Amino acid sequence: MKLHQGVLARLAVTAVTGALLFSGCASDDGGSKDSNSGSTEVDRGRYQFGVIGDQPDAGEPVKGGTLDFADYGEIRSLSPAVSYATGASGGGAMLAVYDTLMTLDTETQQFEPKLAESLESSDDLKTWTLTLREGVSFSDGTPLDAEAVVGSINWYMQNQGVDTAILGPNLKNMEVADERTVVFTMNEAWAKFPAMLSQAVGMIVAPAAYAGEEFTPIGAGAFVFDSYKPAEELILKANKDYWDGAPNLDAIRFFWPLADESKLDALEDGSADVAFMRDPKVVDEVVEAGIAGNLTLTSFGNTISINNREGYPGADPRVRRAIALAYDPELDYQRSYDGKGLPGKEMFPPESKWDTSEAALPVDLEEAKRLVEEAKADGFDGEITYLDGSDPTSRTQAVAMKAMLERVGFKVKTDLVASIADQTSRVYVDHDFDLARGALSAAESDPYHRMNSEFNSASFGNATGYASEEMDGLLADLRAADSDEEMKEVLDKMQALHNEDIPNVVSGANAAVHAWNENVYGVELGAEYMPDFSDAWLVQ
Repeated sequence: MKLHQGVLARLAVTAVTGALLFSGCASDDGGSKDSNSGSTEVDRGRYQFGVIGDQPDAGEPVKGGTLDFADYGEIRSLSPAVSYATGASGGGAMLAVYDTLMTLDTETQQFEPKLAESLESSDDLKTWTLTLREGVSFSDGTPLDAEAVVGSINWYMQNQGVDTAILGPNLKNMEVADERTVVFTMNEAWAKFPAMLSQAVGMIVAPAAYAGEEFTPIGAGAFVFDSYKPAEELILKANKDYWDGAPNLDAIRFFWPLADESKLDALEDGSADVAFMRDPKVVDEVVEAGIAGNLTLTSFGNTISINNREGYPGADPRVRRAIALAYDPELDYQRSYDGKGLPGKEMFPPESKWDTSEAALPVDLEEAKRLVEEAKADGFDGEITYLDGSDPTSRTQAVAMKAMLERVGFKVKTDLVASIADQTSRVYVDHDFDLARGALSAAESDPYHRMNSEFNSASFGNATGYASEEMDGLLADLRAADSDEEMKEVLDKMQALHNEDIPNVVSGANAAVHAWNENVYGVELGAEYMPDFSDAWLVQ
């Protein structure tokens, strides 16, 4: 597997992830929309996020076998500096090869040590001291020590891994204190820094991995790279010298069916042991059938990006507000997902621990019409182009979006591209779009990570070009917030500013499910819903 070809290629990887994530939403029983709140009234008790379904008692772990995983998205490089470490973009394969310094306990939503023995902060949250476990080695036999950690993180940032945009400006210094200790010094307080070490930055690669001209995947995880056939399969073999004991499985085979319906079929016919699905209708089938698995919630799961840059219609705040007021998420979901999902304009839905007291914008067609007419009186021609994919769901969404905007005076042209790569390039690399469907997908454990990428004026993940000193300040406050209460206070202010500035339009939250058959045990989820197979086993 080869090293990346530069920052634009990596930006494309990041953007592909966003493009892929737009359609994943949990299901609902229908319901009525409160036109004054901008939120859909659905059966909010229908889903219990976390472990779901029925499964026989586990018994003692069993050794042997290959686990077949129908993953959501193909990973084309196991380099943490190239691929995006999420469950929807092949992060489970990277987690298997490298492990992470920290991991997320999904029950407590707290970050706990994994390759690390401990991570302690100073009172001002500016200094973090990492102590490594004793005796951990990479799969090539070399020690995973403090020098290796600093070397790996420096290599990640020098090669502009996706999270460099967050870590780089915040990290003042990183130094080796002794063989097992690394001290991180921040420019400002960073309460959720442990989350960073549970993702790609915390996937420590061996010095030999990046010593040559081509990257070689060498880590300290429970599995090692075996073979890769593009668009067909990736096979990882057990690392018998894994620091936490040899894994139960002999191997994991990753493969990538094109549709979630195909993943569910593979699960049911036994050609897959585990499958990751996000399509609202398929997730609904899994939950209703009582299939075992883990259901996760992400906020900003479906969004409409508005290009805020000069020369585009969205540079006029009146146009952005008119779009937001004209958009009806319930109508969109009824047409696109047969009424399934969790539609709503709020940044964080009622299911989220971060649900704010500040209401989202309502649907207000009369005000939207007035704003469009006002913009036209100042020279706006009323024309706007909506960019999306050409698959059936995207086509349906495009028709719905066109109808909603034209009823308030816009003249809408749809631009449906044939590939996600084309859509990615237009939105995240070239920034050549008016409106585009996408996703932010903020995790419950650390909303700062994705929100900073989307709304920080200096972030290269900021597709819309939105720039606000006030929002940048609130993001800094969110980074420093040391309790749930403090974070919610900041998020209330961010929702109010989002309502005023309209950098994008939120369509709703989504749910994703890692589902598995009755003979599969021990699958856990880490940060960014990455599956952890280090303790998994199969009953033959």
